[in-house]
Amino acid sequence: MSRILQDRLALSTGVTLAYAAKGDPKGLPLVLLHGITDSHRSFAPLMAELPDSIRAIALTARGHGDSDKPEGRYGLDLFAADVAAALDALQLPSAVILGHSMGSMVAQRFAIDHPGRVRGLALAGALSVLKGLEEVEAFYREAIAPLTDPVPRELAVEFQQSTLTHPVPPAFFEMVVGESLKVPARVWREAFKGLIEADLAAGLSTITAPTRLFWGDLDKYATRQAQDLLLASVRGSELVTFEGYDHALHWEDPARFAWELNAFLQTLAIPA
Repeated sequence: MSRILQDRLALSTGVTLAYAAKGDPKGLPLVLLHGITDSHRSFAPLMAELPDSIRAIALTARGHGDSDKPEGRYGLDLFAADVAAALDALQLPSAVILGHSMGSMVAQRFAIDHPGRVRGLALAGALSVLKGLEEVEAFYREAIAPLTDPVPRELAVEFQQSTLTHPVPPAFFEMVVGESLKVPARVWREAFKGLIEADLAAGLSTITAPTRLFWGDLDKYATRQAQDLLLASVRGSELVTFEGYDHALHWEDPARFAWELNAFLQTLAIPA
């Protein structure tokens, strides 16, 4: 089993992103996109479970973790442009894109904007539209919009805990809380604002890449209704349900998630 290597990528979009990579450089490329306030480190348990035949590359989005944190807005178009620039920097014409939560929305935006570069879409805890979700909008109004630095640890703990039903290793949970606290208040505000303002529904029918959804039926954010919208809109998409699991299902059971993901990847493991 190869070890996970960490490095940085300078992109043509003007930012440098932290990333982690594992697996055969000639293997099927899989790019992993994390949720809001997370980082590439949130994928470490999953990457450890993936076979070395998969070239797994986890990116830390701008504004997050140890990546650059420029001033200004944080919209899905910018995150997706960074993914395209990262593929260029890694000399990858195309890849399978796995996105969790915010990363699922970035993955959808990328598939809409760069269809020829997506060999497959794996979406976990996936959403296409946040506007109108009262719990999310209330959280933004009450906790995020007025946020100032330093971001309270209590907020990061509460936010990350809200994605879980099953316990995760305490050291891992402390790590993800720590990564959330690396995100400045202005990025929390702008990234949440960008997600709430986004509406990907109109573009979903243009996605032609093989698509598989991974969903925990206890997910309070990515509801069954959100999965049904994707299933109805993305041609040929399929749903894998994790009964009794929550929004961060790849944290709660990385071994099972890796098994289900690898089953999907094996259907795509043909030359680009």
